[in-house]
Amino acid sequence: MNLLRAALLPAIGFSLSTAALAQTPSTQACQPTDDKQVAALFDRWNDSLRTLDPDKVVANYASDGVLLPTVSDTPRTNPAEIRDYFVKFLKNSPQGRIDRRIIKIGCNVVQDVGTYTFTLKGGKQVHARYTYVYEWQNGSWLIAHHHSSAMPEGGAGK
Repeated sequence: MNLLRAALLPAIGFSLSTAALAQTPSTQACQPTDDKQVAALFDRWNDSLRTLDPDKVVANYASDGVLLPTVSDTPRTNPAEIRDYFVKFLKNSPQGRIDRRIIKIGCNVVQDVGTYTFTLKGGKQVHARYTYVYEWQNGSWLIAHHHSSAMPEGGAGK
């Protein structure tokens, strides 16, 4: 009996973990969206910058979201770290404008990739590349990954 139990326990554990995986958000019904709605997610994020409230900006990110920011060498991997970045960044009163974008839509995950220009306090402009990966979580599109890096040649991109 102990030999049978020893043989079955790993199989039962595998079945339970497989059942748990089957219930993950990635297997729920796909949330319909389109390019216009995905583009509006950047507008929502940009509008939150206007408030100069880091908590409103952080509300756009998933709890396990990752930010690879433009003006910091430190990856931000939780809400407190993301907030810390925006406390500093918002002092520049940043406002973004999309210069060029490519949108790809999947099942409960969308990508918005391209170039944008930030205008900062005093009129300084920063041209950067960006990637936003949004995931449908708890009834909302949230930023799972955001990467932004200044253009190496300083231009607005082609």
